[in-house]
Amino acid sequence: MSGAVSQTMRLTILGSGTNVHPARAAAGYLVQTDHTLLLDFGPRTLMNLIKTGVDRHQVTHILFSHFHADHFSDFITFFFDALIYTKHEGGRRPDLTLIGPRGTTSLIESIMATFPSFSKPPFRVHIREVEGRSFRIGDTIVTPKPVVHVPDLNCVGYRLEYRKKTVVYSGDAQYCDNLVRMCREADVAVLDCSFPATKPGPVHMHAGDCGRVAREAGVGCLVLSHLYPVADREDVKAQAAEEYGGRIRKGTDLLAIQI
Repeated sequence: MSGAVSQTMRLTILGSGTNVHPARAAAGYLVQTDHTLLLDFGPRTLMNLIKTGVDRHQVTHILFSHFHADHFSDFITFFFDALIYTKHEGGRRPDLTLIGPRGTTSLIESIMATFPSFSKPPFRVHIREVEGRSFRIGDTIVTPKPVVHVPDLNCVGYRLEYRKKTVVYSGDAQYCDNLVRMCREADVAVLDCSFPATKPGPVHMHAGDCGRVAREAGVGCLVLSHLYPVADREDVKAQAAEEYGGRIRKGTDLLAIQI
């Protein structure tokens, strides 16, 4: 982040829905610490990032949970916009670091080599694959952990710690031990709540699963997000509360949470 270093962690939901949700952007989350970070970059989240007033050209790190299109596709538009800004509008931006699970390097390098004008950006692009080891982005500690989503796809969730505050993002996930461990005593856990408990679906959690994870991990606040349209037709907060007695918030686009 430019200017004074933030003393707090701030989470803004850029997209709380899915690929074709009629009222919500797909997955994307802005985290502001001593850096400006994005967790996933699904369709329509770029416009919500612009609505926050945050300078998109100061984003230094993008952390991808996996590469389904509803978590990734606005990166293409974002990167093309960065090229126009730096090549044709005289703008400058810091290095950009792209982080994700195994397979990230081959995918990003393929995109850079294939999309017109992408191959020689006037700023440095770093690509990093992660699985389980913690690392630092400035004063922010990031711990990725593999989670279960669909077979034969590498998926990770992220735990971010900054100045004794913690936020966890599940990405797309089913209930699994790694997810509970990653959420342990987090101040805020943003979990995949694709379905209501009464109508569970495949390869994602439902509201009851989210409540179970929050209870077992002892999180401070549960945020239900990645909502399919069916999850908006039922009281998913009440369903999660059957498992978890703490604070529950239903995610909405542009909801900002000071942590």
